[in-house]
Amino acid sequence: MLTADGCRSRRLALISRLNLSTDLVLADPIHLRYFANFYVDPFSLGADYGAVLVIRPDGHATVYHDKRLPETIQQARVDERVILPWYDGLSAGHGDRRAVLLPVVQNHGGRVHDSLGDPLAAKIYEAMHDLRREKHADEIDQLKECMRVGKAGQDWGRANVTAGMTELDVYNGIFAECSRTIGRPLILYGDFAVSPGSSRRGGMATRQVLKNGDMLILDFSVVIQGYRSDFTNTLVVGKSPTAEQTRLYEACVRAMAAGEAMLRSGQQCQAVYDAVRGSFAKDNLADQFPHHAGHGLGIGHPEAPYFVKQSSETLRENDVVTLEPGVYVDNLGGIRIEHNYRITATGFERLSQHEITLT
Repeated sequence: MLTADGCRSRRLALISRLNLSTDLVLADPIHLRYFANFYVDPFSLGADYGAVLVIRPDGHATVYHDKRLPETIQQARVDERVILPWYDGLSAGHGDRRAVLLPVVQNHGGRVHDSLGDPLAAKIYEAMHDLRREKHADEIDQLKECMRVGKAGQDWGRANVTAGMTELDVYNGIFAECSRTIGRPLILYGDFAVSPGSSRRGGMATRQVLKNGDMLILDFSVVIQGYRSDFTNTLVVGKSPTAEQTRLYEACVRAMAAGEAMLRSGQQCQAVYDAVRGSFAKDNLADQFPHHAGHGLGIGHPEAPYFVKQSSETLRENDVVTLEPGVYVDNLGGIRIEHNYRITATGFERLSQHEITLT
């Protein structure tokens, strides 16, 4: 759970970066999550509606929203909340729902500063790109909660996936387990896909029926209050892995270890990618590794930094990143594994705790 102190410190950091002496008016949902823990539950009639956040130069925050938003907004970390009338279920509504926020904007200079057409928007998004790299303690706690719930889903997959199920059955089972673990519906998205090799490296769950020996990639994210996990395991369905499937698995494990050995503050992101790809090259699998070696994680997915060829980024302390080595061999199958990490001055803290195994 994001804290009031954490949200305030992030607001002050933005004000300092922008060197502002006047109020800042924000409406981007990501900015409201980051600076105020304001999150509209997507499983609600308010899912498409948001708010306006006004931040004073001293960090004081006021959020303005209509009366019909869901209970998740009660967790907002602000100094003041102003609730606007729209529709009470008993009398006529007050015009278009979004328009109830127009007077707020007009009363604060007529500008929404993070609207893409605003003169200040480019500076705000540039600052946000940089600020979001260094995760605060409350953000780390929120991400760990996402990973705790995600682990429950991975555990369910290992215990329950069998031949004869569909990919959609697997998704529904994992979704139900994650929902039971947290005690409410949540967003669960990602790859729930049988991979025959390079032709399908992931994808949404379908009605495809699982067969014994299929390689099933479970690469999914759990979203809680706008933050998310992202980690992967690949299962061999219904029977013991073949020698060739085991060979791919062991190559991925070695590639992950090679990437982990490079994780520390100050390290070049390309060096992390090169370590992962270099490990696959030693196993004659570099050409079957077609994607990034990992990426940053937080409110967005993916977000900076990125472990890719020709990266110019450098790891920073309190980056939260993934490593996700994978190889996809036609007529054999595809495999991907993944963990999440917090970068430290001397190495990393692994945040995801699921077991990586083929069975």
